[in-house]
Amino acid sequence: MNEKQVSADRLGAFSDAVIAVIITVMVLELKPPDGSALADLLPLWPTAISYAASYLFIAVIWVNHHHLLHLVRQPTPRLIWLNFAHLFAVSLLPFATAWVARSHMAAAPVVVYAVIFLLIDLAYLAFERAVLQQADQTVISPRARTLAQRRTLLAVLVFAAGAAIAPFIPLAGFATVCCALLLYLKPEMFSRHTKQANS
Repeated sequence: MNEKQVSADRLGAFSDAVIAVIITVMVLELKPPDGSALADLLPLWPTAISYAASYLFIAVIWVNHHHLLHLVRQPTPRLIWLNFAHLFAVSLLPFATAWVARSHMAAAPVVVYAVIFLLIDLAYLAFERAVLQQADQTVISPRARTLAQRRTLLAVLVFAAGAAIAPFIPLAGFATVCCALLLYLKPEMFSRHTKQANS
């Protein structure tokens, strides 16, 4: 294995480890109810919903990150630092998730939750652009590059909308944030357009 492959593998391995720790910290915030009846679970619905949304988003982050790393020819210092910035933003999710749950989706926590998602997506946009700039032209088509960046920009706008709505209707702001996740459910778009470019 050459040095380039090892460097890309190390970047991926470190990112995987950080994401695993973030999920572990988030899981530790899940607290059982004091009672022993099923009805005692009902007040925990904000915890269940916010945890599920955050877990899904972290899973989506990992899958998309995995697809992007396949396009990395050489992890440059700029790319590595952008990856650190992205992971830092993701590491804030357990805090925001716990606050949303404990406050039963009050306005301020949901605003912070949406803003953190916005920061994550802005960092991802920068990381994505850095990867696509160095990706081999024969590996990913110009159309795939354009679609990927438009998708991320659209998600930024949706997260911003969620943050703007949350102070007035917290549940609607939270739902808007969750809707943005749908944009990232098909990272295989890279592979599809790659095949088309090479055919």
